[in-house]
Amino acid sequence: MENILEKIIKQKKEDLKTIKETISLNTIENKIKSIDSFLDFKKTLINNHELKKVSLIAEIKKASPSAGIIVKDFDHLKIANLYCNNNAVCLSVLTEEKFFLGNPNYITDIKKKIKLPVLAKDFFIDPYQVPYSKSFGCDCIIIILSALSENQADEIYDEALKNKLSVIVEVHDENEAERALKYNEAIIGINNRDLKTLNVSLENSVRIKKKLTSHQGPLISESGIKNQKDAQYIYDNTGIKNFLIGESLLANGEPSKLIKDILSISL
Repeated sequence: MENILEKIIKQKKEDLKTIKETISLNTIENKIKSIDSFLDFKKTLINNHELKKVSLIAEIKKASPSAGIIVKDFDHLKIANLYCNNNAVCLSVLTEEKFFLGNPNYITDIKKKIKLPVLAKDFFIDPYQVPYSKSFGCDCIIIILSALSENQADEIYDEALKNKLSVIVEVHDENEAERALKYNEAIIGINNRDLKTLNVSLENSVRIKKKLTSHQGPLISESGIKNQKDAQYIYDNTGIKNFLIGESLLANGEPSKLIKDILSISL
């Protein structure tokens, strides 16, 4: 049976074929030259760490395969403003169009209004997508190891560094964590959601962190963090204080309070 990740990658290959036929690399490079709003995503996390603060990477998405439509009256700028006003340090913006109803233009809109580093949250399977995403103004891309061969991951990572973008290398198990250690310049994200089954467990962060003790860059715990108790549990058991949170914020009636609670865990 085809899992969700396989379906997304299959669709991404089709969508990418169309984009590559329509937009040349030369056009993309010229567009990048016209942008002057790039920020350092990784350095932002490092600076916050040195200040002994919790870092929230707050996610903007309309829908997901696991939750369906999360925000009915979706307004990416309104959500970005709320996050910014409540001290999120970075934003994660879904740009995958079919399964998450995202759009890369959301990044362009947000970067015109808000001075926070932005992750283009998508399924990167081809180095072409790196400058393509940068041409919308993103500061960081994500490499999901479970979706890629080692060679593909290497190519996308190298392309990101060439384009002076931060890179999150996302892992879901111990084997992927060991693979991720070679990417010295990366931020490593531990996803608590299995992208194949969509099951969530905070124990992923606790278990996988043990394989990442030698990594010098920032570590992020992603997905399934619903409240202050969850964030505190992860910090107490891993020392990780960078959290990527989307659904819990977007579906919450009081997102400002939840952000305040997450940022005030005991360190």
